[in-house]
Amino acid sequence: MIFRAEKIFLHMILIFVCSAAATIARAEKPVIEIEIRDHLFWPSEVTIPANTKVKLLVFNRDPTSEEFESYELNREKVIMGNKKAVIFIGPLLPGVYPFFGEFNPDTAQGKVVVE
Repeated sequence: MIFRAEKIFLHMILIFVCSAAATIARAEKPVIEIEIRDHLFWPSEVTIPANTKVKLLVFNRDPTSEEFESYELNREKVIMGNKKAVIFIGPLLPGVYPFFGEFNPDTAQGKVVVE
């Protein structure tokens, strides 16, 4: 038989665990996947929420290396051929933030739209 004090204590623990789980779920960063294929970014435009840290997961499907570069995002990262990289961006204000492939700047171009 559970006494009243034990029931209250168990109830408080349950509330704490549920609150902690909800906080952890909210803390997860959105993940945006981008591919590099034929020296192009796919998709070339991604939209993310304002004031939110975002994880870009960039897959380089080409056999050659490419460098993800953005002056506006203050990011640059070399991604070896047939490999992937993680790039965190944000939180950002609303606007458009271009990025490009340093090794193929004429074709590998894209932008992050923050709304």
